[in-house]
Amino acid sequence: MEINNLRKEYTNGEITVVWESAKCIHSAKCARGLPQVFQPKEKPWIKMDGANSDEIVAAVSKCPSGALSIK
Repeated sequence: MEINNLRKEYTNGEITVVWESAKCIHSAKCARGLPQVFQPKEKPWIKMDGANSDEIVAAVSKCPSGALSIK
């Protein structure tokens, strides 16, 4: 997989957030909506223990590009 098309998965044991870099338009809706989970300046940038699964699903559903999804 090339650097411009990374796919990363983050799990809390209940849900898994999938991030696809090629789709990301950097709107930052995730970081503004749930900053305790989505921290783009950190590594890893998604902290699954920062909120409950329902809150994470709600934030991911607002991703305008579809770069974030739940599986």
